[in-house]
Amino acid sequence: MQPHIWVRAEQRQSEQRVGITPDGVAALLAKGFQLTVERSSCRAIPIDGYAATGCAIVPENSWPTAPHDAIIFGLKELPDDGTPLAHRHIMFGHAFKGQTDGPALLARFKAGGGALYDLEYLTDPNGKRVAAFGYWAGYAGAAMGLKVWAAQQAGDLPGPASVDPYPSKDALLADLVSDLSAGLANGAEKPTSIIIGALGRVGSGAGDLLTAMGLEVTRWDMAQTAKGGPFPEILDHNLFVNCVLAMPGIPVFVPKSAITAPRRLSVIADVSCDPSSAYNPIPIYDHSTSFSNPVIRVSANPKLDVMAIDNLPSMLPVESSQDYAAQLLPALATLDQIDQGLWGRARTIFDKHTA
Repeated sequence: MQPHIWVRAEQRQSEQRVGITPDGVAALLAKGFQLTVERSSCRAIPIDGYAATGCAIVPENSWPTAPHDAIIFGLKELPDDGTPLAHRHIMFGHAFKGQTDGPALLARFKAGGGALYDLEYLTDPNGKRVAAFGYWAGYAGAAMGLKVWAAQQAGDLPGPASVDPYPSKDALLADLVSDLSAGLANGAEKPTSIIIGALGRVGSGAGDLLTAMGLEVTRWDMAQTAKGGPFPEILDHNLFVNCVLAMPGIPVFVPKSAITAPRRLSVIADVSCDPSSAYNPIPIYDHSTSFSNPVIRVSANPKLDVMAIDNLPSMLPVESSQDYAAQLLPALATLDQIDQGLWGRARTIFDKHTA
């Protein structure tokens, strides 16, 4: 029996991304899969394209009533209502690295008999992720860091107050040119920046954005952080973009002592954004931010602001969705062998954490 993939709507209005495009739906239908796509009040890719493929179109958030054998596919969190989860879900669960909300989510799966196939843990035999939003997370994260820096030049209050998704990368770049020009008009010099994790996909995106804006960029990776800290060089830059995942063995990049230390550093764009993890390398803040409230002010004098939005690619939902969906489609095409390969490996990780 061929699999039934149910593409659910996202819960956050700021989450406009989707993990499969109409072209991907058409490809899976041609393979004999059954596809159901929920309507969505926020998805960047219109429902008309999906409907044109001939797949089933159903109301938004109707997945709890899906057939038991349907595989529910989304990106970010489910409604936090405590209900048991009986289906198999493909999503970013954020539940396997000690995150605060992880135990509650896993308990819901255990209570309902369902299973989580975490997108972060879909890997090839060498452990490399087969699909990631990383490039666009880095790109958007660096952009947000510049926006925060520009707001610091404009006044005493942290900013920007909020940010809406952009229709395209070009629209974002045009807006950043305006932001940077306004900041420089107040007498500031162009900000210097440092990226840690610069050689990965996330760091590559951050570097491309900062280079496009004509800024000086220091690029660090494992070789520069191998000594384990402290890292006073970070404090000598205006903007720090963290692109390193929180995991065992990662050193602390910005300790609490940095808040009162002499420094040029005034903005931290924590793209990896895992403040509840025991391995958080930037332990000067304790919660994520959002597009509606992007900034945490850690220090007022001298200023130090942290941007830690956990769904940054949503800032460019069309480009990031198209890129990610193209990477993921070959994996989705193997869901008829869900007990094998990368899906089998993902299930083993879930089983280990719910045993």
